[in-house]
Amino acid sequence: MTKLSFGAHPFLLGFEQLERLVERTAKTAAEGYPPFNIERTGDNAYRITLAVAGFREGDLSITVEDRQLVIRGRQDEADDGRVFLHRGIASRQFQRSFVMAEGVEVAGATLENGLLHVDLRRAVPEPVVKTIRITTA
Repeated sequence: MTKLSFGAHPFLLGFEQLERLVERTAKTAAEGYPPFNIERTGDNAYRITLAVAGFREGDLSITVEDRQLVIRGRQDEADDGRVFLHRGIASRQFQRSFVMAEGVEVAGATLENGLLHVDLRRAVPEPVVKTIRITTA
């Protein structure tokens, strides 16, 4: 018995890219830091909010690589002679990835009270009706 992959199903012609996106999403789903929310802010608008307390604007970078939104944070360890009796606030780097659907673009980002807000907007395409002419052979 042969098992067909998602993209190899005979009724799903041209959906190979979708299978790759699902695989990429599954690989990035195991991350746990920093915590985040995703909310719908309008019919075609979304907002991702990450809890990045302790990070400054210069410590964060946001890039889009092949329809994948990548948010990175890196803090410099400054040894200023302080001696910690207890260190419960970790300063660590992170990378959080989100796969975006085709047509979704980053509209902007803001850092406010330790929360990084990344606003996304989906462009609404104009409906296209195309008539195919039938010719005889």
